[in-house]
Amino acid sequence: MGITTRAVPTRAAIASGALTSVIVGASVPVTGMLQQYPLLTGQAMRYALGAVVLLGWVRLRGGRLPVPSRRDWPALVALVVTGMLGFNACVLYAQRYAEPGFVAAVLGASPLVLALVAPLLAGRKPAVPAVAGAVVVVGEVVVLSGGGSWHGPGLALALLTMAGEASFTLFAVGVVRRLGGVAVATWCCVIAAVAGGLLGTVFGGWQVPTVREGAALVVLGIVLTAVAFGLWYFAVAQLGADRAGVLIGLMPVAGLVASVALGAQELTAVALLGSVAVALGCVVGLRGRAADADRPPRVELAVQ
Repeated sequence: MGITTRAVPTRAAIASGALTSVIVGASVPVTGMLQQYPLLTGQAMRYALGAVVLLGWVRLRGGRLPVPSRRDWPALVALVVTGMLGFNACVLYAQRYAEPGFVAAVLGASPLVLALVAPLLAGRKPAVPAVAGAVVVVGEVVVLSGGGSWHGPGLALALLTMAGEASFTLFAVGVVRRLGGVAVATWCCVIAAVAGGLLGTVFGGWQVPTVREGAALVVLGIVLTAVAFGLWYFAVAQLGADRAGVLIGLMPVAGLVASVALGAQELTAVALLGSVAVALGCVVGLRGRAADADRPPRVELAVQ
């Protein structure tokens, strides 16, 4: 059930990465519905549901879930610890010592980190279009987020949040090439569900969610986890981590649109111009060939 990226239009990968960023950005109000729910056990349930949905999708397509090799496990575990459980914890605690705008501004630097670090890890020079596009995106994300202030460990936690966001992609690059996007998303959800459940039993405990919290967990588990993870790793496999990374800039734009639609925020000229500039940065950053065009990774048909 595998095809190479040569048979898949690049625009499909761009659409997948953009849709992922829109989903994540628009899901902020849903995540806020779990503020009073235990962090780790909530994540365990969310990722368990995501794993079940992804496994069901693989079986529905008549495929098999590849088993990671010994070389894959360290990257998968590191991805879960830093890019999933660690990232979510840092987002929560960072906002206790810093304004949300400040956290969002620091998090917005992740496209530039990916544009610079991903090529270096692959043994090549950073691509000028990807770096240029990332710089534009980062600048406008800061404008959209409104900056903000911090105190105590706020800066350190915001930086850890940004590092977690970048690691979610960086640790996955090699494993996605070997196993495929759906397999990586599924195994990460399984690991996160087990780890979150064990840690949550000790720290925070378990409790029955309210109807509102249960609905949030279902939406996060299916849409933000199963769907978004699969789409994102498909985009990374096709475009390369550096080019796909610029699409992260669409997250605050989607969050802005959702806030305006819900009446929680007014649409200002600055916000509108910032959104247009982010889109321009994405266009610039996606120019050129995919980083791994001459050595295409395996991408499962189920990701489409």
